Amino acid sequence: MPKCVVVVIPNLEKVHEVLRAWEALGVPGVTMIDTIGMASLRQWVGREDLPLVPSLRSILESAETAFHHRTLFSVLPDDFDLERLIQETERIVGRFEEPETGFL
Repeated sequence: MPKCVVVVIPNLEKVHEVLRAWEALGVPGVTMIDTIGMASLRQWVGREDLPLVPSLRSILESAETAFHHRTLFSVLPDDFDLERLIQETERIVGRFEEPETGFL
């Protein structure tokens, strides 16, 4: 069964290296989006009662890039070596068990 891999990378400097590694491993395609976590957003705005609508767009447009992450999505075929992908990604960003390395 195909697998959907989702990885959130908080260190923007590592994103292109991860993409190159995934391409070398044969990942068929990747969708990348700019994301921000709610905790980071609340920290940036300095409010706990942050409304989700309608001003979220304006807040996101002006948020500091230090709080942005990149989220990568890919659908991998049945026979893809998922463990190798995880190892290569962790080699670049650090072990996902450690703080500030991201989520896979």
